[in-house]
Amino acid sequence: MSARRLVDTVAQRICEGVATPISLGVYLRIKYGCWDELSMMEVRPSNYSSAETYFADRVVVDLLRKDESLPTSWDRREAALVNFWKAEKSCYRANERLSPYLEGASHPLFDPAIGRFLRLCRKNVRLLLGSSPLDAQALRGRFGPGSTYGDRGRLISLPDKMQSQPTVNSGGTTWLQTWSQSAWGRACAASGRSEILVRGNRFSTVPKDCRKHRGIAVEPSINVFYQLSLGRAMRHRLHRRGLDLDNGQDIHKRVACEASKEGHMCTIDLSNASDTVSKSLVELLLPTPWYEALTSLRATSTLVDGHWVKLEKFSSMGNGYTFELETTLFAAIAAAVLELRGEPVEFGRNVLVFGDDIIVPTSSSSDLLAALKFLGFQANAEKTFVDGPFRESCGGDYFLGADVRPHYIKEEVTEPQHLIVLANALWRLREKAIGVGLHAALTRARFMVLDQLPTRIRSLRGPRELGDIVIWDHEHTWRPRIRHGIRYFDGYTPVRGDPVSWKYFHPDVVLATALFLSGSRADSSDNVGRDGVSLPDSVTGYKVREVPFS
Repeated sequence: MSARRLVDTVAQRICEGVATPISLGVYLRIKYGCWDELSMMEVRPSNYSSAETYFADRVVVDLLRKDESLPTSWDRREAALVNFWKAEKSCYRANERLSPYLEGASHPLFDPAIGRFLRLCRKNVRLLLGSSPLDAQALRGRFGPGSTYGDRGRLISLPDKMQSQPTVNSGGTTWLQTWSQSAWGRACAASGRSEILVRGNRFSTVPKDCRKHRGIAVEPSINVFYQLSLGRAMRHRLHRRGLDLDNGQDIHKRVACEASKEGHMCTIDLSNASDTVSKSLVELLLPTPWYEALTSLRATSTLVDGHWVKLEKFSSMGNGYTFELETTLFAAIAAAVLELRGEPVEFGRNVLVFGDDIIVPTSSSSDLLAALKFLGFQANAEKTFVDGPFRESCGGDYFLGADVRPHYIKEEVTEPQHLIVLANALWRLREKAIGVGLHAALTRARFMVLDQLPTRIRSLRGPRELGDIVIWDHEHTWRPRIRHGIRYFDGYTPVRGDPVSWKYFHPDVVLATALFLSGSRADSSDNVGRDGVSLPDSVTGYKVREVPFS
């Protein structure tokens, strides 16, 4: 059975078991290939009175929503470009609207009430971040796992980045003296490589769903090296005030679950949040030392389809401190709203922010949404919930306390490892299914997926703690081998190609890599080992091998 036919048939079998008007609509759209119509279907929790019926319809509608192989007619990159320009227009309007407050009370359009609100926001930012970032920790650069302006494709490992020509924009040149004293800078000097001055970052996209891609900006390498460092410093400061970004997703899910039952908290999500943080807002709210440090590393222009665009936004996804910056701003704004309402503020308790996922008391929702709109942000109506029995935050969806998160097929199901992932997802959905019809439909669909696996791989049953290298199942189906008190399971595991030997890297780059890894200043070092560097997507195949499980 072809990959497309298998996935479509699985979805249709689930629809047959659900047997609702919504599932019938999904079934018919798949049957007749109405992919654009299928991708636009939505399930709104406000239309449901029970978690059972909502979850059943949500499972069938969202199963294929993010499938990159779904043959829709949408130009997905064009959709990302449209969002880029829409965000820039929004930031331009916000910059114009906020400009009187940069000039001060003497400006004829200055509103004293708004001025007071902005002062409260600025006070909260200072409380969260402190007055200055410039300490030893903030000056220690960091490497991220992704591409940079000059590093793309497969050559984006840590030593590849240090061996390539470094890039920097004009603002980032103020950091060159510090950079030259780092192990990376010394390695470049030893091999005679000097930095290349670039005008800004470049626009790129990453997959999001079957209708659109997500726009990102790829930053110069030296800029992002210190952006990540400032972002990490901000993360430490936020943690001290109760906003734990390292564990924020789990915290938000737990609070959203409780809020779906009690209704005391609301969950707010913003559309294109990072791309709509305007320059004027950051200048207004950040202490001057923080603003100057962040500004020196931001890109003032983006290369879009061969043309340079001067930016109205402050930073975008791809910048190493954007996530922490937007978390700080939204937390400060939410706290200011609560203060003006006379409510106490407890970061991490009644003000929780993780990027653009915001949780605040329901009583303050309308005031906060109004404030965010004035400051240039737009609530995502599909993901913002201020009343009713549903709440969603950080990948957790809850209806009166019941977990109703669906599964999204995101890649073409062509290989055994993809089938195992899908079978396990159907197992997980079946555990959450309340109705008999959905439970039976998911069971049949799972058996259909397992039937496509070779017999040897189909027998690889084990606990979910091992992840998707085994097929999750009841314990009586497991066949572990026990040696020295440790259980060993057969799993379907990836085989990686031989790493690129260290002999292909300059000795100073090898030394610099070791120094950075010893100081834990790389956000991803999984591709670096004693024998060399593994390239991204270096998996050459899969094989059955034994893995331990205590």
